Amino acid sequence: MIQLFHVYKSFDANVALKDVNLKVREGEFVFVTGPSGAGKTTLLRLIFGAEKPTSGYILISGINLNRIRRLQLDLLRRKVGFVFQDFKLLPSKTVFENVALALEVSGHKPSFVRKKTRQALKAVGLAGKEEVYPLQLSGGEQQRVAIARAVVKDPILLLADEPTGNLDPELTQEIMVLFRSIHLSGTTVVVATHARELLEDTAQRTIFLEKGQVVGEK
Repeated sequence: MIQLFHVYKSFDANVALKDVNLKVREGEFVFVTGPSGAGKTTLLRLIFGAEKPTSGYILISGINLNRIRRLQLDLLRRKVGFVFQDFKLLPSKTVFENVALALEVSGHKPSFVRKKTRQALKAVGLAGKEEVYPLQLSGGEQQRVAIARAVVKDPILLLADEPTGNLDPELTQEIMVLFRSIHLSGTTVVVATHARELLEDTAQRTIFLEKGQVVGEK
């Protein structure tokens, strides 16, 4: 599913990732952890194709992201969901509109968009909130909208960058239950987090980053 070969990423004089070699198999649930500045966000952005490596290369489902054309990259990214720590919801659009937009930009028929959007919102426990605006929701509810938006496309891969960073412990556990449910449906899931409480009792594979390097895993 995901393969990184000797990947380096620099931003001017700052080296964000150093010689990262990594493989994530199809259907895995993987945590990526490390302190702030370890390179977790950069790693996810590279996998998503939002950044290009300074050197090395990345394969997603056998496709080399270094050699892919823009149109092909856009098509590939339609199969990848991304959940952000700060939600990135459009405040002027309703919950329904925020989620539906992910399908509308792909040119799906309105009837299909309505059906899939309602299904996604029901799956994250937000049925009945379709016409509410993001700023009328709690932080946990906003994150659920962000997850619905990411999974409404039936992605083969779900990336989540510190998805519980702004949530209290109870809401954190609720969000993780959602991710595990998504994983059980067959989606490959990669979650970047520095929250130790998520990692203490998990059986999921965990990759440790420090100063841009993979320093271990369990």
